[in-house]
Amino acid sequence: MSVAVSTTGRFWGWRQFCLSALFCLSTHISIAQDAAPTGAADQRAQAVTQVVLGILSYARWPVEPEQLRLCIVGPTEYTDDLVKGTTQATGRPVLVQRLLASSPALGSACDAVYIGKLSSDERSRLFTALSGHAVLSISEGGDQCTVGSLFCLRVADNQVSFEVNLDSVARSGVRIHPSVLQLSRRRSAQP
Repeated sequence: MSVAVSTTGRFWGWRQFCLSALFCLSTHISIAQDAAPTGAADQRAQAVTQVVLGILSYARWPVEPEQLRLCIVGPTEYTDDLVKGTTQATGRPVLVQRLLASSPALGSACDAVYIGKLSSDERSRLFTALSGHAVLSISEGGDQCTVGSLFCLRVADNQVSFEVNLDSVARSGVRIHPSVLQLSRRRSAQP
C-alpha cells in the first residue's frame, strides 16, 4: 500500500513553525528592550526625578502635607519619570498632576510646582497665582532663577545640578534645609 504525502503540506507546516518561533523571539526582545532604559534621555529623566525628590525631601511647609502634591506646568523634557508618581524616601507619597499656567487652582492645589517652558506672560501669571501660598517652585532650565523660581535645574548629559534663588526662597513660605543651599553652591562652582 502506498501513501501519498504532500510536500506542500510539510513545507507550509515548517514555515508556520518558523514564523511562530520568530514572532515569539521578537516579542521577547521587544519586552526586554522596554524593561531597560532606552537611552540617555531616560537616564536624564531618572536623574531629574532623583534631584527633584531630593529637593522636596529637604523642604518644610508651614503645615506638612500627608501627601505631597507636585504640579507640572508647561511643556517639559524630563518629567516622564515623575509623572508615573512616586514616594519620597520618608514614605510620603507624591501625587503628580499637570495643570495649565492659567489654572486658578495652582496656589491651593499644589505644594510644589515643576515649571517647563512658558512664555514670559504665562510665567508672570503663574507667579502671581502662587504669591501668598507656600509653594516650592522648580524650573526645568533656562535663566528662570532670576524671575521667581526657588530652584533651577541644569541638566547636562552626565549630571543634573541646580541653582537656588535665595530671594525667592525667603519669600516663598517654604523652609529649605541649609544643606541643600550649600550643595547648590558647590555644584554650581564645578566646571
